[in-house]
Amino acid sequence: MKSLVSAEAKQYRWAMDQLRMQLLVKRYSESTRQVYCHAFREFLKYVYPTPLHHVGTQHILKYHQYLIENRKLSRSSQNQSINAIKFYLEHVLGQDRQFFKLERPKKIQKLPQVLSLEEVRLILKATGNLKHKAILTTIYSTGIRIGELTSLRVEDVDPHGMRIWVREGKGVKDRFTVLSPLLLTLLREYYKKYRPMIYLFEGPDGQQYSSSSIRKVLKRSAVAAGIRKTIVPHTLRHSFATHLLENGTNLRYIQTLLGHTSTKTTEIYTHVSTKKLDEILSPLDLMDQEGYI
Repeated sequence: MKSLVSAEAKQYRWAMDQLRMQLLVKRYSESTRQVYCHAFREFLKYVYPTPLHHVGTQHILKYHQYLIENRKLSRSSQNQSINAIKFYLEHVLGQDRQFFKLERPKKIQKLPQVLSLEEVRLILKATGNLKHKAILTTIYSTGIRIGELTSLRVEDVDPHGMRIWVREGKGVKDRFTVLSPLLLTLLREYYKKYRPMIYLFEGPDGQQYSSSSIRKVLKRSAVAAGIRKTIVPHTLRHSFATHLLENGTNLRYIQTLLGHTSTKTTEIYTHVSTKKLDEILSPLDLMDQEGYI
């Protein structure tokens, strides 16, 4: 957006500043703040220089029609754009929740990408740096989200109860997850070398370790391990849940460990688990195969 001193430009800058402030005050995650700010900025570019008090439902509808037809925006990106504009209207301008209605595109129910036990082992083995190995192992071993991992504090590791506390996870809820004896040994080795002061995993400045750095670390390790799948840190979380399910862990327990509000969210792992699938015979295998194959 051009840096102008017009009344409209000042109004647009105010809108962006207020959006950022409200997202921060309401303690939205860093990744959500970035997504909302980007989506709302794109909308402002589209309607500029229309005075914001003249921008209404028709502008919003036409904008999303433009996104779909001209920019071929994905369903998830369209929903993010709607959510960002809706947040501005409701939390910055104080409009009623029904201020505008947009048809939400149905989210494609894609099955999560899951690694095998051997693939996880190869990735962890290919991670030479001790801190990087501790980070990736913690995500896989506990099933926590990347934002929850970067927020972990040293005291959240409970070696006596053999659990790790997740403070103010998604939905602003505290929970705990399992602490593997193998992970505890690795974390103790890591702690002796790096001596983190506040956060369990700290960057060079003593602040939370960067989420983008973790993604890069995992990508390098996957390449080094010869894994050609497109994976992200959340893939390790999906793999944690799937491997627990395949090992006979009750779905309710997995739901608690993951911090899911509904069992329906956790049930998706029953669709990616291959253990029970391997035990099912195809009807073809039940027929008399003599003279057929």
